[in-house]
Amino acid sequence: MMKTFRAVAAAALLTVAAAAVSADHPDTYTVKRGDTLWDIAGRFLKKPWLWPEIWQANPQIRNPHLIYPGDVISLAYLDRVAVQPGPRTEAPLTGVPLAEVEPFLKNLRVVDRVDNMPYVVGVEEDHLRAVGQQVVYITGVDAQPGQRWAVVRPTVRYTHLDRTACCDLMHKDDLDFRGDHVIDFENYWTSAVLPDKGSEELGYELRQLATGTVSRAAGGGVDTATLVLDGNGREVRVGDRLIPVAAQEYDLQFFPHPPKAQFEYGRAQILAVADEISHGGPHDVVALSVGARDGIDNGTVFSTWRVGSLTPDRVRMGDERDADTIARTDHVRLPDEFASHVMVFRTFEKVSYALVMDGIRPTAVGQELKHPDATQ
Repeated sequence: MMKTFRAVAAAALLTVAAAAVSADHPDTYTVKRGDTLWDIAGRFLKKPWLWPEIWQANPQIRNPHLIYPGDVISLAYLDRVAVQPGPRTEAPLTGVPLAEVEPFLKNLRVVDRVDNMPYVVGVEEDHLRAVGQQVVYITGVDAQPGQRWAVVRPTVRYTHLDRTACCDLMHKDDLDFRGDHVIDFENYWTSAVLPDKGSEELGYELRQLATGTVSRAAGGGVDTATLVLDGNGREVRVGDRLIPVAAQEYDLQFFPHPPKAQFEYGRAQILAVADEISHGGPHDVVALSVGARDGIDNGTVFSTWRVGSLTPDRVRMGDERDADTIARTDHVRLPDEFASHVMVFRTFEKVSYALVMDGIRPTAVGQELKHPDATQ
C-alpha cells in the first residue's frame, strides 16, 4: 500500500515538473558561488517557487534542500532534475542573497509591547547621546556584571484598521523616544482615532542600535546598572529599550514555497517598505501584515498586486459631477494588477519581513498579497 502511494505521489510530482520546466532548458548546469535557489529555479522553471516539489520527486537526491556550489544539475533525462554532487567545501545555497537581508535578520524584530521592557534612563556625565565605549545607565531589569544586552529603539507601530464601512487598511504609526506614537495631524482621524476604535495592533518594530556589557549592577544606594557600549553601533539615548543578546535566532536557509492557504481579501497586505519609502523594487525589504499565527514561515512566496481603484463611471454620470457626490453604486471597481513576487525571510507572530524577488512594476505599501500563481 505504501509503495503504491509513493509511486502515485512521485508520478504526480513529475507531472508538475514536466509542466514547470522551461522548454529551452540546458542539459546540465553547474552551481556557482553566489547563486541562489531562486535564481537557479528561475532559469529552469516557469515557477521558481515550485523547485522543492520537483527535486523531491527524484529519490536519488538525499536532501533536495541542500544544493552546493560545484553540484551539477542535470535536466537531460525525461525532464527530471538530478544532482551530481560536487565538493562540500562551501555553504549550501539559500533562497535569497544573504548579503541583502542579513542587516534585517540581525537588527530588526517585532514585539507585542514595549512599555514593559527595560530601558536606558541616563548617559554618562549627563550627555544627551552615547556612542561606542561610552557608558549608559539602565533600569527595569536585574542586570548582573558580564551580561550582554542589545539596545533597541521602537521605530513604528503596525496596526490593522477595520474600516467596516469602506475597506481594511494597514497602517504604520511613527513613534517618539518613549515608544508612544506621534500624532500625524495631516491624517488625524486615521492616526489618532481609529487605532483606539476597531484596530488590531500587529506589533512594534524594534531597530537594534548597539550592544554592550553590564559592568556594574544596581545596589549600594544606586538605582541603575551600568552598561558599557561596544565599539560599533549607532547613537544611544535616554528611552531606548533593552533586550538580551541571544545566540543566532534566525534562519540562514530559505526554501521558496507557496503559502499554505489564500487569505480573505484585505487581510494580507504590504505594511511598509524599508528605509521609510512607499515604493520599492527587486532586493528591497518589505513588512507584511501576516506572520506565524497565519501559517507564514520563512520561504513563503507571495505575489503582490496593486489594488484596483473604485472609480466613478463618468460615461454614465458625466464629468461635471464631483466624485464625492456620486454614490458607490455608480462607481466601478477596476481589477487588481500584478506587481511583483516577494519571499518571506523573517517571521514574527503577526508580522513578517520579505525580500522583493522580481517584478514588473513597483512594490508599494497597501498592495495585496496573493498566491504566487494568482491570475487576478
